Amino acid sequence: MLRLLRREARTHKRWKPFLRFFIGVPLMAAVHAICFALDPLLFPSLRRTEVRAPTFCIGHARSGTTYLHRLMADDPQFSYALMYELFFPSLLQKKLIRLVFRVDAATGGRLRGRLDAIEEQAFAPTDDIHKTGFFVPEEDDAFLTWSLSSGFWIVAFPYMGELDFYHVDRWPARKRRRMMAFYKECVRRQIALNGGGTHLSKNPTFCGRVETLIETFPDARIVVPMRNPYETIPSLLKLMQTEWSLRRRDGQLIKSSLRVLADQSVDTYLHPLEVLARHPEIRSSIVDYRELVSSPSATMHRVYDELGLELGPEALRTFAAADQRRGHETAHRYSLAEFGLDPHDIHRQLADLFDEYQWDNEEKDAHVS
Repeated sequence: MLRLLRREARTHKRWKPFLRFFIGVPLMAAVHAICFALDPLLFPSLRRTEVRAPTFCIGHARSGTTYLHRLMADDPQFSYALMYELFFPSLLQKKLIRLVFRVDAATGGRLRGRLDAIEEQAFAPTDDIHKTGFFVPEEDDAFLTWSLSSGFWIVAFPYMGELDFYHVDRWPARKRRRMMAFYKECVRRQIALNGGGTHLSKNPTFCGRVETLIETFPDARIVVPMRNPYETIPSLLKLMQTEWSLRRRDGQLIKSSLRVLADQSVDTYLHPLEVLARHPEIRSSIVDYRELVSSPSATMHRVYDELGLELGPEALRTFAAADQRRGHETAHRYSLAEFGLDPHDIHRQLADLFDEYQWDNEEKDAHVS
């Protein structure tokens, strides 16, 4: 990262990002490491907390992973992390921050009001593509931010092709096991914070680490939504293009990173299915996005059955309410042509999936996000 940031700083005479990274990241990592080490000393119950049968929602970005994740997050059997909690991985930090919010709520909520205003301003440019916020469930890959193993850094800097946070299954065994051991410890602390429960995770980037997930969590449950790549790929590229442009990143870097991301998308569809086919012992469910948004309750009943999950009254109410709302899709449209992509090439590489899901029968020229 330092090498890439230094190169960009020399080229564009912008040294602030380099200096912020050079000073800020090691400092923050040190603070988190100290707090992390204090956790088992301050909270002995953490030693008894176990990560059992975690559920992972993976799949190509824009394929319904967020919708699926937030439906399941309303089920109290699950434990998950809110966005702000992801950047404070230790249990000590999480408890202190929750204490601050409780005090703030009891004294007028001035801090929460400021954060809501910052949230609205920060996420407004991409809110119509991907709605998020500080206090909603988000991708827990961000637990790995300060250890420099998270795709967050690709969102911040378009260094795709030079930094790879996706193909974890191809990493050397020692490197990936070290990373996932830390991730598991982060998950354990989140479960302890939430008072127990089954960990629920949503990460499109985890499509490249399915084998590693199974290696780390042999009792994992995995659910994979499937959506027409003519819709998901340009929608993802538009989201990333917007993020990088807002950060005023180099235009050539953006262009080359979008190309790498488009090529990676094929693997995102194929790799999870290939790994799950090799591991029939893993409980998994493949979900057609069209069924998820048109009949969420019936679809979620099937998902829970295939994953071996208990369907409680709260989940039943959530899924029934989703049936009443439906209409998850938006009116925003993105085209493959905008990014110089050939639909025939995508079709050729994903021919079996096009046949299975009959995506050829859907509109190809304009794509709903």
